[in-house]
Amino acid sequence: MRKLGTIDLEILHLAINENGTFNENNLENSELKRLGVGKLLDSLAILKDRKMISLNSDGSFTITELAREILWSNNIPTWARILRLLQIKSCNMGQIEDILKISKEELSVEIEKLRKNQFILMSPQRLDEKIIKVYEILPEGTETIDKTETDGFENTKFGDPKPAEITSIIDEIGKEIQEFQLEQTKKDSISEKLSRLKDKLEI
Repeated sequence: MRKLGTIDLEILHLAINENGTFNENNLENSELKRLGVGKLLDSLAILKDRKMISLNSDGSFTITELAREILWSNNIPTWARILRLLQIKSCNMGQIEDILKISKEELSVEIEKLRKNQFILMSPQRLDEKIIKVYEILPEGTETIDKTETDGFENTKFGDPKPAEITSIIDEIGKEIQEFQLEQTKKDSISEKLSRLKDKLEI
């Protein structure tokens, strides 16, 4: 896979949102205008040199099939598209859904599979008094998605969670509970139950 930076992703995402082709007006009305004309032109030129976008006769740009194959092709499994995206930037569920154009229902299943196999990590973060789940790729996830370049997607195996992975999931739940607006006694009660669960599992 050709690596993308966050600005590259933003430009290509704009193209996807505009049915594949965008122009100066689309750029001006997007968050990309914060970059300034010079930086934006440099970024467009680099993407064009890398054959990620093509320049049209009217001055607009069109995303190429080469670029679509990175994150927006049905030939790429959903789990791989998620890992590729998280290699570029950490995202919450809404951002993943918006960028990849995949339903939340399908994403939820694939994200849980990746989480159980220790390929990604979910971290609760507070934003405007709300708790947002942010996903980031783990070293195992990076290694797995990089290996698909030579081994293909079909050779990636997903297994059942190992004891250490189950422990990690329980610990994550415990941390997330501490972020909730609950009475401390309630938090302590839930934490105690999680601890007893670990003991029952003998992990």
